[in-house]
Amino acid sequence: MKSQNDPLTTLRDIRSLMAQSGRFISLSGLSGVAAGTFALVGAAVAIWYLGVTPFDGEPTYLEDVRIGRNFVGFFLLDAGLVLVGALAAGIFFTVRRARRQGQSVWGPLTTRFLINLAIPLVAGGIFCLALIFQETYQLVAPATLVFYGLALVNGGKYTLDDIRRLGFAEIALGLVASFLPGYGLEFWAIGFGVLHIVYGILMWNKYERG
Repeated sequence: MKSQNDPLTTLRDIRSLMAQSGRFISLSGLSGVAAGTFALVGAAVAIWYLGVTPFDGEPTYLEDVRIGRNFVGFFLLDAGLVLVGALAAGIFFTVRRARRQGQSVWGPLTTRFLINLAIPLVAGGIFCLALIFQETYQLVAPATLVFYGLALVNGGKYTLDDIRRLGFAEIALGLVASFLPGYGLEFWAIGFGVLHIVYGILMWNKYERG
């Protein structure tokens, strides 16, 4: 009976190896945890700067308009620092995991993954700048969530399926946020902060623990 099952087991192992060889699998769940932590810190700083209470139902940018502060410049700086921190942590944990697995970090799969990730991100960044230019500030946070989710879905076919699922969750959250303009910062914190941490922990338990 064992000899009959061995060929099936071998075929499953071969299929699994082929699937992994066609995907960039060095992404670390700790990258998501770190990115989410940076996002929550950035959101907390923004809430402190604005002097508002989360989920009070008032668009946070209006508070800044009344007190005459340069909220656009602040948010761009805040988001930029969050992005730099998240990228640095992502690179560190990804390189560390790849080395532990004895794999090369950079290769054709990495290139395809990054290109497919970058297309929606660049388009979304330009679109968000257009929203800022038109002073449609309440849609900036939802737009960042939607385009980021599209980037994860687009690039997810070259990496773990969990990334695509995270992308769908980000898109759904961004669409909901677009109908609730008074909670843009809060939704941004949930999408880039909480979801990243939750998915990061799940990925770490699933692929790296032990």
